[in-house]
Amino acid sequence: MCHDHDSRPPAPPRTGDVAERGTLELTAADGTQLSAAYAAPAAPATAGVVILPDIRGLHPYYVALAERFAQAGVPAVALDYFGRTAGLAETGTREDDFDWQAHIPQTTPEGIDADTAAGIEYLRSRTRPDLPVVTVGFCFGGSHAWRQSGADLDLAGSAGFYGRPSLVGDAASAARRPVVMLIAGADTATPVADQLELAATMRAAGAEVDDVVYDGAPHSFFDRAFGEWAEACDDAWRHVLALTDRVAVR
Repeated sequence: MCHDHDSRPPAPPRTGDVAERGTLELTAADGTQLSAAYAAPAAPATAGVVILPDIRGLHPYYVALAERFAQAGVPAVALDYFGRTAGLAETGTREDDFDWQAHIPQTTPEGIDADTAAGIEYLRSRTRPDLPVVTVGFCFGGSHAWRQSGADLDLAGSAGFYGRPSLVGDAASAARRPVVMLIAGADTATPVADQLELAATMRAAGAEVDDVVYDGAPHSFFDRAFGEWAEACDDAWRHVLALTDRVAVR
C-alpha cells in the first residue's frame, strides 16, 4: 500500500487562494465515464496538472493534492483509473476497502492515456485552450507519468514519485518531454539503481530528466505525517513546481 488511508499530502512552499474544489465525472474519448477531482486557484492559470494516483485510484489523498496544487497557483485534475472495470466511485472517491487488486491488472496504458486526455481537455475547458499541462504521478501513476514522456498526448512534461521502471518498459526509448523523477532512497519496492538506469535511458532518447534521490526516504515519503521528511517534501514540491513554472504561458 502506498499510503495509509488517513494520509494527506504536505503543503506546497507557496500558497494562495483556492477558487474552486470538488469531485466530478469526466468522459474519455472511448465513452468511458470516470471519477475525478478538480481544484482551481483564484489567480489566472498559466499551467495545469493532471494527477495520476497510486494503485488506489481517486483516494481522498489525491483530492486533497489537487487542492494543494491550486493553493500553489496551478489548477489540477486528479483521475480515477477504474471507470472501465468498476464504474464510477459511488461516493466520489474510492474507499479504503476498494478491491484495487482486482482492477489494477485490467488497466492498460491506452486507457490511462485516454483518461489523461480527458483530464487535459477538462483543464483547458475551465481555463484557457492553450494551457500547458503536465502529469504528476505516484507509484503506479508515477510509472505512467514517466512513460508519458513519449506518449501520444498533448503534454508539456511529466513528474513521477517512486515509480517502477518495469512499467515504463520500452517506452523509455521514446521519451522526449521534460521528466522529473522523485526517487525515495530507501524504496524497498524498486531499487534506486533501476530508476537511475531508466533516467539514463530517457536522457539518451532525448528527454531532459531531472532525477532527484532522497537518501533514506521511504516509499510514499510525500506525506504531511512524515515530519522527518519535511525537507524532502519541500524539495520535491520545488522540483515539480519548477516544471510547471518552466512550461507556463504568460
